[in-house]
Amino acid sequence: MTEAAQRESTRPTLKTVASEAGVSTATVSYVLSGRSKGGPGVSEDTARRVHEVARRLNYHPNRSAQAVRTGRTGVVQLSLHMLSDPWSLAVAAAVNAAANEHDLTTMILADGDWFGALERQHADVAYVDGIGADRVEGERKLAALVERGQKLVVFDETLEPNGFDVIRSDALPGARLAVEHLLERHTDVACLTTRGSFESRGETRYSAYRDALAERGIAVRPEWVGFFEDTQASAFTAALEVLSRDDRPTALYATTDFAAIAAINAAHRLGMRVPDDVAVIGVGNTPDGSLIQPALSTVGPTDFYRRQAEIIVDRALEGRGEPEPGELHVFEWSLIVRESTGA
Repeated sequence: MTEAAQRESTRPTLKTVASEAGVSTATVSYVLSGRSKGGPGVSEDTARRVHEVARRLNYHPNRSAQAVRTGRTGVVQLSLHMLSDPWSLAVAAAVNAAANEHDLTTMILADGDWFGALERQHADVAYVDGIGADRVEGERKLAALVERGQKLVVFDETLEPNGFDVIRSDALPGARLAVEHLLERHTDVACLTTRGSFESRGETRYSAYRDALAERGIAVRPEWVGFFEDTQASAFTAALEVLSRDDRPTALYATTDFAAIAAINAAHRLGMRVPDDVAVIGVGNTPDGSLIQPALSTVGPTDFYRRQAEIIVDRALEGRGEPEPGELHVFEWSLIVRESTGA
């Protein structure tokens, strides 16, 4: 017999725990599944005794067998398109903390191919933070997964629930609040944005900047508009270029928190004081914004990450079943004024 086989033969089983605890295997399975800390038909003393025996014997459930038996995998899958963004990191941290409380495993996709991953491997719930530029194709993929019984929570500002939950957190009113906050004290306001937002014909986080200035009779200065990609380095470089000018702005609006944080770091590199030399505001209300010095003024929903994590994990705990209509969860945005704008 191989060493691996010997270890397998001596590993404690569900029956071993049941025998030691003096209960049935069904009771052990019920308690250790996380469904009971003293639930219907199981007293708190019994549940406590089962957990104590399982710990003493170092018993770990066979996840593969559980998945076959219950249709559950114990996995929460997160598809986050930019892992280095403080927003994505905050989502992952909050979901992981909530999942750990229920013995669930959080898996994060590095390449963003959420559809391909879920075709190959079912998850108790999957969170998608963007269905892609091709909306029609994205919705087709969502429908295909729902048809297979995959539970989904989708972050999207316009999508309607259709067998999956939608987290809606409309950034545009918040972006307008951010720009107007700067315009209360400044007329020389720069912008860090993406080219996609800048070139779009629709309403975007950049158009909120452009329109707010226009309403006050202020023309956008092209040299004060910096473009960044999905990296901290590109945002830092863009901020350096804007803030290094002889005719530099006195305030800067960044369309994401991570770009705003990069702008503060760029200002420090140039020997500028924030907010005395340049005021900075971001978009997203990420936890990192409150940790930088000076703390970042921003816009976003309050307590968003914890509340969103609860929605995701609650869906995971429901297990597999018939497709449901899905729910819409709306998070309103507000202005959070901190030191980076002179609070």
